Amino acid sequence: MASTGHSHPDVVRAIADQSQKFLHMSGTDFYYELQARLGEELSAIAPMPGPHRSFFGNSGTEANEAALKLAKYHTRRHNVIAFFGAFHGRSMGSLSLTASKVRQRQGFGPLVPGTYHAPYPDVYRSGMSPDATVAQCIDFIEQQLFVHLVSPDEVAAVMVEPIQGEGGYIVAPDSFLQRLREITGRHGILLIVDEVQSGMGRTGNMFAVEYTGVEPDIVTMAKGIASGLPLGVATAPASTMSWPPGTHASTFGGNPVACAAALATIKLLRESLVKNAAVVGAHFKAGAQALMDKHPLIGDVRGRGLMIGIELVRDRKTKERATGERDALVKECFRHGLLVLGAGRNAIRLCPPLVLTKEQADVALRILDQAMLAIAR
Repeated sequence: MASTGHSHPDVVRAIADQSQKFLHMSGTDFYYELQARLGEELSAIAPMPGPHRSFFGNSGTEANEAALKLAKYHTRRHNVIAFFGAFHGRSMGSLSLTASKVRQRQGFGPLVPGTYHAPYPDVYRSGMSPDATVAQCIDFIEQQLFVHLVSPDEVAAVMVEPIQGEGGYIVAPDSFLQRLREITGRHGILLIVDEVQSGMGRTGNMFAVEYTGVEPDIVTMAKGIASGLPLGVATAPASTMSWPPGTHASTFGGNPVACAAALATIKLLRESLVKNAAVVGAHFKAGAQALMDKHPLIGDVRGRGLMIGIELVRDRKTKERATGERDALVKECFRHGLLVLGAGRNAIRLCPPLVLTKEQADVALRILDQAMLAIAR
């Protein structure tokens, strides 16, 4: 979330300047220049042709809810496909698409009907080639879902993360998004790309989907977009986001202070931080991969830019998940001054601010090395 680091002076200045003018106007009811400027900036960086329109909310969940509603409204269809391991939020619509942890869904059913899930391509776990892994996942959609459960002409959208976040920082092969684009295009289904975690420069591109050459119908973003202030956005071509005023709205979404922070953030990303994420991320990932020679607990290191996952296993041949060891590693890193989070059942995620330097990455790697030695003992 703190994509530009903690209290970047340019972002703080933008927030302070705007706070002295006015803290809030509802973009639902009135126009203000900052929101229009932010819409123009988002249109300039969106990973699909414009002209675009954007809906402004307060979080990734709200961005995904907007995308879900828009897809159903635009297509006049009511079914949606998502993927096992996905995390799209915790409100009822986005929670219905989420399939990361049963705890997130437990006690809240029945969820939104017409939601189906398919396997996500985890090349490390499949033990197959990237192409074979992708083919297996695509075949499930075409030969199982479309044959036995839902007709493709009744599917409004497929929502997918180019890199699964909560699911374990799993990087989908480029061909997976490309195959999804072909399927959705053939059946008139909208492709929604959830870039809440992977977007805004984190992977070394402004959006992770850009690595694949795929142009989505709707892209959602949040977290790093405003350097920690609450903002979530769903962006689509104007021809898709053609719903009339009042169809969907948010009182506080895209408030002036968050818009000011987002404009400053995007400027920093374009000037240097996207490139820094690519350069320092490659250094960081290579350092993490080098630790595999020393620590058999590391089964896989994967990621793009400064979105790096490390999967822990008790045995590299059987790939038995080291769940307890993962939790112990998170705590041990914390004791040594390094903040890491779990992802999936047995992985940790390295997702530092995009201002990270190679020297700071090396410090993190040394702490990670020490922490792994400690839990091995």
